[in-house]
Amino acid sequence: MKRFSIRLVMVLAVIIAAVVYVIPTFKPEIWPHRKINLGLDLQGGKHLVLEVNTEKAVEAAVERNFQEIRDLVKRNQVQGATVERSGALKITVHVQGKENADKFKLLLDKELRDLRITNRREEADLFAAVFDLPDKESDHIKKMSVDQALETIRNRVDQFGVSEPDIRRQGDNRILIQLPGIQDTQRAKDLIGRTALLEFKLVDEAHDVNAALQGSVPPGSEILYKIDEDPTTRRTSRTPFLLKKGTLLTGASLTDARVQLDSQYGEPYVSIEFDRKGARSFERITGENVGKRLAIVLDNKVYSAPTIQEKIGGGKARITGRFTMEEARDLAIILRAGALPAPVTILEERTVGPSLGYDSIRQGMIAMAVGGALLLLFMALYYKLSGILADFEVLLNIVLTAAGLAALGATLTLPGIAGTILSVGMALDNNILIYERIREELRLGKTPRGAVDAGFDRATLTILDANVTTLIAAAVLYQFGTGPVRGFAVTLSLGVVASIFTAVVVSRLVFDYILNTQKVKTISI
Repeated sequence: MKRFSIRLVMVLAVIIAAVVYVIPTFKPEIWPHRKINLGLDLQGGKHLVLEVNTEKAVEAAVERNFQEIRDLVKRNQVQGATVERSGALKITVHVQGKENADKFKLLLDKELRDLRITNRREEADLFAAVFDLPDKESDHIKKMSVDQALETIRNRVDQFGVSEPDIRRQGDNRILIQLPGIQDTQRAKDLIGRTALLEFKLVDEAHDVNAALQGSVPPGSEILYKIDEDPTTRRTSRTPFLLKKGTLLTGASLTDARVQLDSQYGEPYVSIEFDRKGARSFERITGENVGKRLAIVLDNKVYSAPTIQEKIGGGKARITGRFTMEEARDLAIILRAGALPAPVTILEERTVGPSLGYDSIRQGMIAMAVGGALLLLFMALYYKLSGILADFEVLLNIVLTAAGLAALGATLTLPGIAGTILSVGMALDNNILIYERIREELRLGKTPRGAVDAGFDRATLTILDANVTTLIAAAVLYQFGTGPVRGFAVTLSLGVVASIFTAVVVSRLVFDYILNTQKVKTISI
């Protein structure tokens, strides 16, 4: 009797916990807790497949090496040296004079060992070499650029506030994004796909921007535009700026970005804050360029170009640009999340409407209801009162599966509903195994108690073997599957575990209770 009481308490505890976890899904106002999240196919949303331009990441790495070589040459006073880009992926260095060449070769062995020399020429008073990145390094940069893009996009989506997004790598350079339940799809797409490369560059005030527009762009300079939109007419205007190509500071040093309101005009702007290293660089840059204009550039678009009045310490700056509050918030989000290491291209875009998701849920529920009703009716007619007990266990199985989904914070998809339906069939199958064993024992002339004990003992091992096999298959699906396949594996696994519990534990508990409290001569089975 003591063992029976322990089992009864355990079963009641499991059922109560299941109800507690299920309630928020249907009545969130009663118990605000985790609920079952619906996937893209059930509640609608946005489906995107992005391709990361990994070649641009390699080009960016070559550009950084190019700037590093120029800085090394300048810092170490290597005279007669010219450093140039040769195409997108190569760097050419010419050094005049034997003494200068020897000095550069020492730097080459010490500082530039990661670069590969594809062409080398040495003469009496000339050293020339062409550098590029080794294949292994290029492959590593490509892989890391996709990984970083994945993490950056995930951070942006998390800050955007999407519940249960599905963001994962697809192939070598593609990223799959599913945003269930999102309303403003265009805003989300703009937020995700924006490179958000923040740069600080000096305005080239030594040359005329109008002359540059006519085709006379000075070496080492470039033309970028500031785009303004009139809030009344919605017309845009483009203001050209002649900027020096060299980037003095990037957004990689940012630690925070927040929306603030201008006290004078009441317009929103984005306040940014640098880390310790970035703060020192920003202070040095502003200190060395007092009286010059410093352009704040985001994705090759000039937002502002204020004149530096004095050296700015503290590591803080602001980005202005006639933002709306929403634009300012989005800009702050992408700056906090970090820039994408390379541009991304949308290869596939699909919007799933909520009505389609509603139809999927309705049809899935109809299928579950019709199939379940037929199964329940069969069990009640064929196994009588024992069949009604099995029907109750099926309903309990569904509740336990739903509670497991809610407890794990899992996402229910249409394949997940299919997994639930499959687990219902397996739950009934477990009961059928037990009941048929009991019938066999009754035919052999055993008492109801003896038949129940033998039936459960003989069927339990078979049930465990069959269901463990299913769990192994579900584990393989979860490990190697993606998206909806994983959802199917999760719901199937939860349903299988619940079916074992209801068939082996709950059913046995009910039979023991009846046999212990009633003088049973026959079993309705």
